Amino acid sequence: MKKLRVTVEGKAYDVLVEILDDGGSTASPFPPPPVQSAPLAAPVVAPPASATAAPKAAPVAAGANDIVSPLSGKVVSIEVKVGDDVAAGAKVAVVEAMKMNTDITATHAGKVLSLHATVGGAIEEGAVMIKLG
Repeated sequence: MKKLRVTVEGKAYDVLVEILDDGGSTASPFPPPPVQSAPLAAPVVAPPASATAAPKAAPVAAGANDIVSPLSGKVVSIEVKVGDDVAAGAKVAVVEAMKMNTDITATHAGKVLSLHATVGGAIEEGAVMIKLG
């Protein structure tokens, strides 16, 4: 195993790569990489644990009356506020994933008790967005 650092869209990932034995052949089936003429960037160094962001709050457990996100993405809008009455089937939020907007609708009628998503924030699949009473 060999530990490598890969940077994708500005975010560094440390990965382990398994080097498979190719039967002793030293010739590579791939052409050699081009020579890099620009200086290499300094390696990405992770900040110490104390300097990282505050730990996330525990996810809210979904109840029978809650509206959960059906997919992971970015919250584009929240169409309701605390105290609003919501009808079954009403649009309550919009989530963007893979450059497509998905309307989130209420599965049943109720009153909005609390919001657990923020516009512009990320949301995970199955995470509670809105608690209804």
